Amino acid sequence: MPLDPTAIASQLSLTPLQALGIPIALVGAVFLSLGAQYQHRGVSKVDAGKSTRVASGLSMGQLFALLRRPSWVIGTVMLGLAIVFQLFSLVLAPLTVVQPLGAVALVITAIVNARVSHVRLDRASIRAIGFCVGGVALFVAVAALTTQTRPITEVQLIAVLCILAVVLIAVAVLFVLFRKRFTAIMYILFAGVLFGFVATLAKVVIDRVHTLLLAGFNPTPADFLTLGCVVGIVVAALSGSYFVQTAYSNGPPDLVVAGLTVIDPMVGVTIGATVLGEASGAPLWAVIIFLVAGALAAFGVVQLAKHHPQRAH
Repeated sequence: MPLDPTAIASQLSLTPLQALGIPIALVGAVFLSLGAQYQHRGVSKVDAGKSTRVASGLSMGQLFALLRRPSWVIGTVMLGLAIVFQLFSLVLAPLTVVQPLGAVALVITAIVNARVSHVRLDRASIRAIGFCVGGVALFVAVAALTTQTRPITEVQLIAVLCILAVVLIAVAVLFVLFRKRFTAIMYILFAGVLFGFVATLAKVVIDRVHTLLLAGFNPTPADFLTLGCVVGIVVAALSGSYFVQTAYSNGPPDLVVAGLTVIDPMVGVTIGATVLGEASGAPLWAVIIFLVAGALAAFGVVQLAKHHPQRAH
């Protein structure tokens, strides 16, 4: 029986305009990859001037030294462009669809880093990258079929901000108490979680502003909660950026990008699906696939951290 294109199209939850968010997110992934490589180069040069690896976090002096490294500045500009493209894609498409597409940056970063560092990836590393990308690709494919953007309520807004406050406090406490024991994977974990909130809050702000514009820009007291989201974006982005720079000092760029492109979207998508209700209409089989895909991607990150040729000892 021949396939009916109309029937297939009717199963897709994305409109043509929303689907445009996918290639835009992919362009952002390219900038993310190149920006990570340049930033890693800048951090490595600053770190080379120290006798020990910065396992307990970059100092203020090292942070200012990064501003004098052209490679780090170029990388920062590229990451800024990556954020712009990501935000544009969030304007068009659901968070659950475009956020995981950053995994494409992992493949690009792995290839670029192998050429720059002259370190060939072994089979275990390539297999780990395959788990990361495969898990995320499966997640996106199902999300494109089963999720959709929904209006964000005041209760949802408060819930996201409360969760972020708890996460920030927990991260701060763990960092102060145990930072001398941290490895690259811990800094990547913290950065991924925080940037997941950045993407989620950015989506919230975008949707709230869009709603205000449609209503003739007549803000209500509840809309001022959006300002809290902006503050949350700034705090989470700055904290996450600090952890990313320290992770660069303790691990290769493709490991850092692997963690970010798996943990970041998993956090963002989980909030988008549960708190914001983007997956409220998803069938049970989709939820099961989401869990399996997430587990595969997370397994890939752990294996890459364990087997990468440039891993920290």
